[in-house]
Amino acid sequence: MTQASPAKVPAHIAIIMDGNGRWARERGLPRIEGHRAGAETVQRVIEACRQAGVRYLTLYAFSTENWRRPITEVAQLMKLLTTSLGKHLAQLQEHRIRLHAIGELERLPMPVRRALQSAMRATAQNDAGVLTLALSYGSRAEIVAAVRQAATRAMAGTLRIEDITEESFASLLQTAGMPDPDLIIRTANEMRLSNFLLWQASYAELWVTPTLWPDFGEEDFRRAMADYAARTRRFGGVV
Repeated sequence: MTQASPAKVPAHIAIIMDGNGRWARERGLPRIEGHRAGAETVQRVIEACRQAGVRYLTLYAFSTENWRRPITEVAQLMKLLTTSLGKHLAQLQEHRIRLHAIGELERLPMPVRRALQSAMRATAQNDAGVLTLALSYGSRAEIVAAVRQAATRAMAGTLRIEDITEESFASLLQTAGMPDPDLIIRTANEMRLSNFLLWQASYAELWVTPTLWPDFGEEDFRRAMADYAARTRRFGGVV
């Protein structure tokens, strides 16, 4: 892959991975086969980001709303997540990518939490990039939790109301220490954020493709990067 100018490479890409179920349905396969194919796409995208010089990649892997899916599908997804963590670990270690996770992780089954904690510990010292998995994640819940933290500190006298700024509030979010996403990609032609990084996405560039997530490949990634590089980001000002 030919790298773009460093000034035109997003530091942080976040992806809403959509279309696994449709991909499976179109092929007459069970939905879990779409999720398995989507897990393979993750490996391709991690490598594409690495080659392009993208340091932060955040993947919307399982939302708080996804718990409403049939119990059997959720169980299959959790099992797939556990096995996928093991498969991805070698790739992360080879390229010194640190694994991070955000969301209501306490809701995940114990085998998933153990696999996730093990992978995060193993990659904790890696410094070439960060892969963040949003698991059991909902942005509204994240914001409410941050508000509660701020209120608790204010009531305890450790935080003055006048010291609550956008910067200090952002430090209470689960993405503290990470840059806001520069580019949000959504597959399967869906035109919504679906409760994903609502605070952090304030000035993110959005790129939507009809490609279903299991089919998302290097050409799709290249087009997203080229489109991003062609945009002028004003952040509310005039350039």
